[in-house]
Amino acid sequence: MSGSLWLKAESAGLDTLPAVPRPRPSWAAADPIDDLTTRLEEVIAAAVHPDEIAAVLESDGMTDDHIRLTYGRENSFALAEDLYARVERRYPEPDGPPADPWHTGLGGCLLRGLVFALPGLAYVLGAPLLAGPAAAPGLPAGTVPLLAGAVTGWVWNQALSHRAYSWLGLGDRAAAARTLLRGAPAGALVGALVALAAAAAGPGEWGGAVFAAGQAVYLAAATVLLVLDREKALLGALAPLIAGTPAAHWLGLPGPARAALLGTSLALAVGLAARELLPWTAPAGERAPAGRAAPRLAASVPYGLFGLGTGGLVLYAAIGDVVAEGAGASVAGPTAVALTLSMGPAEWLLHRFRSESLAGLRASTSARAFRRTTAVTLSLCLTVYLAVLLALAVTGTLLWPGAPDIGGTRLASLLLIGTVLWAALLLQSFGAVLTAAVVCGAAAAAQTVALAMGTGDPRLVGAGVAGSAAAVLAVFGAVLLGRATAHRT
Repeated sequence: MSGSLWLKAESAGLDTLPAVPRPRPSWAAADPIDDLTTRLEEVIAAAVHPDEIAAVLESDGMTDDHIRLTYGRENSFALAEDLYARVERRYPEPDGPPADPWHTGLGGCLLRGLVFALPGLAYVLGAPLLAGPAAAPGLPAGTVPLLAGAVTGWVWNQALSHRAYSWLGLGDRAAAARTLLRGAPAGALVGALVALAAAAAGPGEWGGAVFAAGQAVYLAAATVLLVLDREKALLGALAPLIAGTPAAHWLGLPGPARAALLGTSLALAVGLAARELLPWTAPAGERAPAGRAAPRLAASVPYGLFGLGTGGLVLYAAIGDVVAEGAGASVAGPTAVALTLSMGPAEWLLHRFRSESLAGLRASTSARAFRRTTAVTLSLCLTVYLAVLLALAVTGTLLWPGAPDIGGTRLASLLLIGTVLWAALLLQSFGAVLTAAVVCGAAAAAQTVALAMGTGDPRLVGAGVAGSAAAVLAVFGAVLLGRATAHRT
């Protein structure tokens, strides 16, 4: 009866009385951990792991011995866990809206699309100057040197633009200008020589060769102005074409007047480009800023191939029927114009997608949520682009005299080519230019082989090739854009 209560079975293992919480007397010293919590509250609230707090404690010079003596904890990690548990998480918001490096105005993109398409007026204005017997595959006179010179210009100027933009990205505008100063005249010369060589195909091609030489010079000057953000100046250089084409259509201008308008527009473009480049004519050579290597020449090659592939697809969309069926077929001019004009909205939608993907990256809490947000944004941007392309094509067909009907297979082919172009530009903006160039180049090559061998209906072949290319680009895009790291700027 008088035995100790601690020896009873139900009390075994208890060696202390239960702690009774009680308020600290007013005369008692403050808890040092409470003081430390108050002092580091903002740091603790913003921490996502106790190790962050431990790093702050150690950087403050707290040793494990000091922590044991002052705070009664074994080390900095134990103390950090205690502090982390005492404070509610409060992550700070940024001071202002996050920076958006992909924000761009719609007006500038539309202006670029306009100056891409307006040079097509030169072909309308100069058509009587190219009169002559039909070329070998049933094309109008002068078409062969014009196409040869245009394709050469697309390849050269795409690669030249990339190299100049690379220098601009390094902050060296002088090197970019000197690159253009050397590359643009060389490209004009190469394009003119290729056109002259192509004119040897027939006696009626020399007028087209002269026209193609002027085309090569214009493409070089336009490249300079576009790279240096002088779209408005280029639009001013095209003013004679804009004013002269309606007059030529309604009044029937004579050949010398047409040639004068073409020459004036060309001279304005060359003069404006020269004005931009002349301040940089000092022989300093290309050089990178201190600590940075110069851009590699080989890095610009895929961009030239990309220009070749995409240009070939647009070209076949316009003249594929003529190549396959001969002179009795119609040139799908509205299709080429619509694809060219749509590049302005396409550029803006690409920037919009990059901007929205960054916003989704900040707002998403899981990889699956980010992929879902990216897929929705991508689908919306592509849908808007195809709607714009369709509206441009329908409007152009209604306004273009003698244009072929845009329906059925031709419409499907146009939308598929638009999908290929937009998807390829999207991959290029993420650095996958080689993939985009290979797919577009393979599509253009497949269509060339099919037309040369007379395989099937050219419209069906074009739609099939474009659809296959779109499917391949969709697979590459899904793999690339589904990774959050690909969206880092």
